Amino acid sequence: MRLRGCGPRAAPASSAGASDARLLAPPGRNPFVHELRLSALQKAQVALMTLTLFPVRLLVAAAMMLLAWPLALVASLGSAEKEPEQPLALWRKVVDFLLKAIMRTMWFAGGFHRVAVKGRQALPTEAAILTLAPHSSYFDAIPVTMTMSSIVMKAESRDIPIWGTLIRYIRPVFVSRSDQDSRRKTVEEIKRRAQSNGKWPQIMIFPEGTCTNRTCLITFKPGAFIPGAPVQPVVLRYPNKLDTITWTWQGPGALEILWLTLCQFHNHVEIEFLPVYSPSEEEKRNPALYASNVRRVMAEALGVSVTDYTFEDCQLALAEGQLRLPADTCLLEFARLVRGLGLKPEKLEKDLDRYSERARMKGGEKISIAEFAASLEVPVSDLLEDMFSLFDESGSGEVDLRECVVALSVVCRPARTLDTIQLAFKMYGAQEDGSVGEGDLSCILKTALGVAELTVTDLFRAIDQEEKGKITFADFHRFAEMYPDFAEEYLYPDQTHFESCAETPPAPIPNGFCADFSPENSDAGRKPVRKKLD
Repeated sequence: MRLRGCGPRAAPASSAGASDARLLAPPGRNPFVHELRLSALQKAQVALMTLTLFPVRLLVAAAMMLLAWPLALVASLGSAEKEPEQPLALWRKVVDFLLKAIMRTMWFAGGFHRVAVKGRQALPTEAAILTLAPHSSYFDAIPVTMTMSSIVMKAESRDIPIWGTLIRYIRPVFVSRSDQDSRRKTVEEIKRRAQSNGKWPQIMIFPEGTCTNRTCLITFKPGAFIPGAPVQPVVLRYPNKLDTITWTWQGPGALEILWLTLCQFHNHVEIEFLPVYSPSEEEKRNPALYASNVRRVMAEALGVSVTDYTFEDCQLALAEGQLRLPADTCLLEFARLVRGLGLKPEKLEKDLDRYSERARMKGGEKISIAEFAASLEVPVSDLLEDMFSLFDESGSGEVDLRECVVALSVVCRPARTLDTIQLAFKMYGAQEDGSVGEGDLSCILKTALGVAELTVTDLFRAIDQEEKGKITFADFHRFAEMYPDFAEEYLYPDQTHFESCAETPPAPIPNGFCADFSPENSDAGRKPVRKKLD
């Protein structure tokens, strides 16, 4: 598979928003991967700081949280559902000031000596909702503690010792995963607060719904935009030479990020409040359009692209199996196009055998885009042309249907590597014994990984110990069982970004600070990706 400059078409814009076509990130870029490599000098600095400044910073940060706890406990007594008193009593103003000062001291101790703030934060009467992006780390809590705005949190967070008390002080909107009606109630609560004419604190929401590496803005979930109220976009930047801040699904873990960040002499952060965005009538009726247009404004301010990747795509990117997708895989773009064509993975998986039989009958015969559309049972469209171009490496206007079936198998069942390889052997294998040569194996694995170039000579020779010049699926299966990490050794031995995904604990947390509460999304049936500490 090869990216040939194709990309999604222009998205519709509201009459209030500009009619520019949105620019999308290079489709092969994976926003859920963060690679952090330290030079020898940086490693020496970390070692020195670990023995000197790191423990001091950690102790001061812990002391600040303990100091803030009794203040937050006293101030959060009473019903959380009760509307805040207006104006605030003097003692509450004093507590609010002290808590902000304590939290700022905590961040200062952590190396965030100066927080650059641009623009003006809107009043609650002007915008009850603040949308923050990109969301890339738990350090995104800095603007929350600076403004003491409310956030959307998992209900379980309130039971965390000390931290739960600090959370309750800012009167968050809690969403419960155990309550099937919780998402609807959350949206109703946000609507109620948004329509209170500034009586409630502003709500900060991270509409991406998960952490990325800040290279682009992924799809905004519509939950924050369903109320149809004006929002103030807020963009976050961390202009540091070494990015120890980013904490996404594949890369350094939470504790490693904390350690490395506290071992830096200085950490930069910028918070920019953009002008309030008031939705048009069309956007009020269509929260997805509203979310898309706000995302476009924020992307322009950040100078980054937008992409239609979603939280669900990181399940594909980080699925466990012998073949883990590289950072530059085309399969994330392929999965996006599959969704755009309205093809459901559940139905596709059931039809894989039928697709593979059709592709096997074609053999290596190339097909046109009309035949490609007929095979997938969809009409020819711009999206289908984009998908077609992923497989049309030479630009001849013809593709091998077998490659598309392999890609569909990976998207439908990302963790079942051997099932995909077995399906590919059935399509590519010789009629007499189902064997394939080195060239066919290269084509199979390139498509399964979504890359344009891949050297499989060493792997093929390791499997073909009898030097017959061909291998069967039984040979491949036997080798994979003997060497389950064969891909790391034979296909990408110089890459290290797969190692951080070795474990898959039971339940993913979409977002450290803002749980996904969009009504149309459900956690039911999701397979675990990687647990992130809250």
